[in-house]
Amino acid sequence: MTRTPRPGLKGSVVSINVSEAKGTRKTPRPAVSVGKLGIEGDAHAGEGHRQVSLLGQDDIDRFSAESAGGKAFAPGVFAENVTVRGVELRSAALLDRIKLGAAELEVTQIGKVCHGKGCSVFADAGRCVMPEAGVFTRVLRPGRVRAGDPVELLWRPLRIEVITLSDRASAGTYQDLSGPRIRELLEAFLSGKRWHPEFSASLIPDDQARLLAELRSAVRGGTDVVFSTGGTGIGPRDITPDVVTGYADKLIPGVMERIRQKYGSAKPAALLSRSVAAVKGTTLIYCLPGSVKAVSEYTAEILLTLEHSLAMLHGLGH
Repeated sequence: MTRTPRPGLKGSVVSINVSEAKGTRKTPRPAVSVGKLGIEGDAHAGEGHRQVSLLGQDDIDRFSAESAGGKAFAPGVFAENVTVRGVELRSAALLDRIKLGAAELEVTQIGKVCHGKGCSVFADAGRCVMPEAGVFTRVLRPGRVRAGDPVELLWRPLRIEVITLSDRASAGTYQDLSGPRIRELLEAFLSGKRWHPEFSASLIPDDQARLLAELRSAVRGGTDVVFSTGGTGIGPRDITPDVVTGYADKLIPGVMERIRQKYGSAKPAALLSRSVAAVKGTTLIYCLPGSVKAVSEYTAEILLTLEHSLAMLHGLGH
């Protein structure tokens, strides 16, 4: 999807900084080669998801203004590989892309844990701006990068699809309330978080072929998370878990087991739900019951692990 450019998405490289040891001040270089594992010659280059780090010059300037005596901190002091200006890195989300000169990076971590006095950067500066404003990336496309090169932050939407299965709602007999409720809960959860959510919805009858077609379309289209509601019981038209189980690459049984255990102790009928959580490619699929109350309960539990699940699917560690 192409997004309309807005302020804060394009800028330039202020400084490229390299160090031979981790946790130390980096020194500027006029140009570097970004290889498959990071900046050549830098201590952070290697396997893993934190190959190249970035920090905004505006964040350094604010940090300097707030420091004792207004001490000015130079690029590289906070051990960032690339200092940029004009790009609002605080708007970046996991899996966003950053074009950096001839190279292209993927955002893999927002901020970091500060090691305090155990870090020479902290000892030198008194505190650090990287934990709250730094961005870490892995290399998608190697290339040469020079000071002054253009930088562009490309937002990657978090695509979420909600599928309601109901013979009667799809026929217009009554209004679908469960699907909109799932979206409402997700919007509230993601509000203020560093994702760029995009929602789509469909309302279909309890039909195996229709559901399978919807799932295949979602996966082909790069949907990150699919929530379905309806068809998880043991009635003759309840087919959702059967279709998802047959289509998925992996099941995540613990999610729904936890939910059934939690609510089934007080309401044994909840144990009849055959809801499943699954993975197809890099798409998460959650099958929820059809009532508004149930989707509220299930969604609240799923959200506890949603972001971690997304990170794991894209190889961003545990």
